[in-house]
Amino acid sequence: MAAMTAPLAAVVLCAGKGTRMKSEKAKVLHPILGKPLCAYPLIRALELGASPVVPVVGHQAEEVERSIRAHFPTAPLRFALQKEQRGTADAVRSAESALKDFNGRVFILYGDVPLVRRETLEALVAAHDKSGGVLTMVSTQPPDPTGYGRVIREMGKVVRIVEHKDATPEQRQVRECNAGLYLVESSFLWKALANIRSTNAQGEFYLTDLVEMAATQGPVAAIDADFGETAGVNDRVELAARARALQTRINEGHMRNGVTLTDPATTYIEEGVAIGSDTEIGPMVTLSGATVVGRNVTIGQGCVLHASSVADGTNMKPYTVLEEARVGERCILGPFSRLRPGTDLAEEVHLGNFVETKKARIGRGSKANHLAYLGDAKIGSGVNVGAGTITCNYDGVNKHVTELGNGVFIGSDSQLVAPVKVGDGAYVGAGTTVTKDVPPGSLAVSRTPQVNMEGWVERKKARMAKSAEAGPSKSDKASAG
Repeated sequence: MAAMTAPLAAVVLCAGKGTRMKSEKAKVLHPILGKPLCAYPLIRALELGASPVVPVVGHQAEEVERSIRAHFPTAPLRFALQKEQRGTADAVRSAESALKDFNGRVFILYGDVPLVRRETLEALVAAHDKSGGVLTMVSTQPPDPTGYGRVIREMGKVVRIVEHKDATPEQRQVRECNAGLYLVESSFLWKALANIRSTNAQGEFYLTDLVEMAATQGPVAAIDADFGETAGVNDRVELAARARALQTRINEGHMRNGVTLTDPATTYIEEGVAIGSDTEIGPMVTLSGATVVGRNVTIGQGCVLHASSVADGTNMKPYTVLEEARVGERCILGPFSRLRPGTDLAEEVHLGNFVETKKARIGRGSKANHLAYLGDAKIGSGVNVGAGTITCNYDGVNKHVTELGNGVFIGSDSQLVAPVKVGDGAYVGAGTTVTKDVPPGSLAVSRTPQVNMEGWVERKKARMAKSAEAGPSKSDKASAG
């Protein structure tokens, strides 16, 4: 967390409808890399130690507040409501009561600008410290400045911002544009907002009028940021573009930290995922939620990991799926394994093709290499589970636990009907249905005795041939007639 010289709060504007999204859902709730659009400026503000952080909600206010609280359950949030959409200045003014006991600096950020960097906001704070003014802003130079407010300077000093619709032809030639991100002294902010008037082409209360007011009280510093970082989202095309830019940034960060991505363009990694060095990730891999991957891990093509942890040295073969699972060191998984919530693997566990687990704790060195379902199971170390084995854990009402001791051997095509325990070192013969506990060191077998009927095939063929020679029976002829 960055060290601040004065108390810091943040106002994040999340009230707009976003009509160009053509959606029944508020714009700031549209997902971008697993989080709602508005989550990213909130994360950046919290990273810098802003407290409180005030999301200003309006359109679908309850839904927006509910989503933000769900993503930030312990954050110092105070919500404010903009009852009518009357411009950005009115939106910020809606936050005044939420910050009535706050005296310090206030970030003003936008809920539809997801790419702003922590480093940029830190630079904004540094510039504010250096200038000594009451307001510091971020400016940018878009490829096409049409529609953006122009930063007007006199003798090199920022004096005001003119919105595009209000600008003269000469002012529209200015390339420096307002990015809409500010750091403002609270002692100035609320008094200035009370004096803003809607005397403009749009009839709205422009937040940009603060700049001219601040310039009368001291220098207004402006730091430059790349346009891509400050670009907002107005429609779904721009939403996808910002997602691609954010994904590129995340992937490049991991690669610079020692992670190999075979095909970065098809690798989906959400912000907040942690990956150790010398890990290799194949194409079309998805890492989402609070996923943590250790060092020297191999993740094959098409694997999907959500809210899971994978320890050092594990090899995940293609198309393995993990959801809220924990994997120990040097395990081998897949291809086509599925680890469902509650799976907890110790070191050196092998789960092979088409093996599914759910709420299964599996001890060190145990193996289930083919076609098995292990649900609600406690499995010791050194256990071998044969192909086609299933734990029958659900009786139609309740789930029950299967326990396998250390060194147990389960033969192929066995059914373990829970609740049941198989003791240390016990064997279960292939094709067995286990319905009661197996003592340690025992062999459990439940098969119908095999009977070999010698000559049966030849006798059957003879009967079939004789039947064919005799022709249809009288009853058959009657039916045909």
